[in-house]
Amino acid sequence: MLVKEIMTHNAEVITPDDTLEQAAKKMGELNIGPLPVCEGNRVVGILTDRDITVRATAEGCDPKTTLVSEAMSHDIISCHEDQDVSEAAAIMKEKQIRRLLVLNQADHLVGIVSLADLATVGANESRPADVLGKISEPH
Repeated sequence: MLVKEIMTHNAEVITPDDTLEQAAKKMGELNIGPLPVCEGNRVVGILTDRDITVRATAEGCDPKTTLVSEAMSHDIISCHEDQDVSEAAAIMKEKQIRRLLVLNQADHLVGIVSLADLATVGANESRPADVLGKISEPH
């Protein structure tokens, strides 16, 4: 099964020039933790609720004036929509992440695959548990 068959399509994004307050509001409205950070169709980072809390708020940054670019993670971990689900699971396991950005062949964001998405794949019911176990291990 291919990643594009199980991923969440049309992922919501934010720009590097938006504020943390705008990002947090969007996360709250959508009930999500991560937001890909894009300039046009190009992914330049990812911002999580944890980035806002630990990187910015804990350091005394003002969410009304602090830009997403100042708190986002620049390391982009992704897969391609035409990769096999098992490859996406392997990346998530190796990198200890719960969500993986999905790109098309032009390297434009087309979706996100999550641990919950992997749970929908019936061919290997142990995969989500295996991935979660590895993600939960200390670095």
